[in-house]
Amino acid sequence: MYLWRKLNERQREELLEFRRFNDRPWHSPQHLESQDGRYLLTAACFEHLHVVGSNPKRLADFSERLLEVLEIDCENIYAWCVLPNHYHALVLTGKLPDLLHNIGKLHGRTAFEWNGEENERGRKVWFSCVETRMKSERHFWATLNYVHHNPVHHGYVQQWQDWPFSSGAAFLEKTGHEQAAKLWKEYPVLDYGKDWDAPDL
Repeated sequence: MYLWRKLNERQREELLEFRRFNDRPWHSPQHLESQDGRYLLTAACFEHLHVVGSNPKRLADFSERLLEVLEIDCENIYAWCVLPNHYHALVLTGKLPDLLHNIGKLHGRTAFEWNGEENERGRKVWFSCVETRMKSERHFWATLNYVHHNPVHHGYVQQWQDWPFSSGAAFLEKTGHEQAAKLWKEYPVLDYGKDWDAPDL
């Protein structure tokens, strides 16, 4: 695990406990055999460097390219969010291996382009994309809230709709603030993602 060497003993124990609780392998990303279902996809820049977010144009361009890739293999994209050093997408897919393969190709292409632009040939840009299967309706709605709340959680904006590189604004417009507030209250984020979401450095 790319963060392992930076963690103290207590943090390592907490991370292992989290992975055991969520049926994840202890020291490697999970790739589920089942191809059907709703998944949260999470990928981070290596060492959490802000490579995606080096400038707003790159954030916008990568957001568009990510959505294009997701649309190929996903029946639905429920929520997505791209931040300067990581991204999340909550999707429905029956072609998980194909989706992960195409995301890997996107990571390869963008890493090559960005390293060329910044004269950083050989730099590792991405860590693997990890998928988490939704276990229940409650898990799904808490995850959707989590994805949209991520820019607020990391201190980039104060409201979902103010972050341009996510589906938050579109979700609020479609759902309405009253219904969104009801979902937020009924399916709170609480400590969702604590100790494993990509921190800002």
